[in-house]
Amino acid sequence: MFRVLGPRALMRLLLRHRILTPILVVALIAWCALSVYVGFAPMIVLVAPVAAIAWLILDRISARGGLTGFAEAGAVSGSVVFASVMVFGLIQLVPYGRDHSNPPVTGEPQWANPQTRELMVRACFGCHSNEVEYPSYASVAPLSWMVQWHIDEGRGAVNYSEWDKSTRGGDDTFEVIKDGSMPPSYYTAFGRHPEAKLTDSELETLLAGVRATPGLSGDGGYGGDDD
Repeated sequence: MFRVLGPRALMRLLLRHRILTPILVVALIAWCALSVYVGFAPMIVLVAPVAAIAWLILDRISARGGLTGFAEAGAVSGSVVFASVMVFGLIQLVPYGRDHSNPPVTGEPQWANPQTRELMVRACFGCHSNEVEYPSYASVAPLSWMVQWHIDEGRGAVNYSEWDKSTRGGDDTFEVIKDGSMPPSYYTAFGRHPEAKLTDSELETLLAGVRATPGLSGDGGYGGDDD
């Protein structure tokens, strides 16, 4: 299959194009960085099928011979684009992340006050509840995978909609909000979920409410030192 375009031949081909090759490398690095930034590193693996399909296409083109200069560069870029589109289309067939139904709410913490719950809904219920509002892009893979993966992970850590079943992880709520790890930065990146970006005043109010809610601060939920 790769008699014409082996690894060495591919390397020579890329080295001949000093503009196209850096563009491809930058695109690869950007995709990997984006995958990590949005908190879904597994998305990086999509590079493998794109590269494999592009390699097969280039192998068939090279077998015909006669490609040089701009034609050769066009074959490389065209193969990558075609492979990317093909892989994008194929992954839409994966059902994971397309079922946007929510399990029933069976019980919540005894919130200190309605405002505490309101702020928690804005900042945390997008992943840690059974009242998730799925964004429009959650129907398009691989973004649908990312969204569902975060929700599954979030519910697995603590689910405020099934408090009667398990409070596991709930006593860390105060600390993760206080240290800024929740909600995570990628949750509000690129202008997403603006409601989760609390003002300093709202954050103070939320922390006070969480501290006063039993089971959310590790100290019984009735005050105590922050140390």
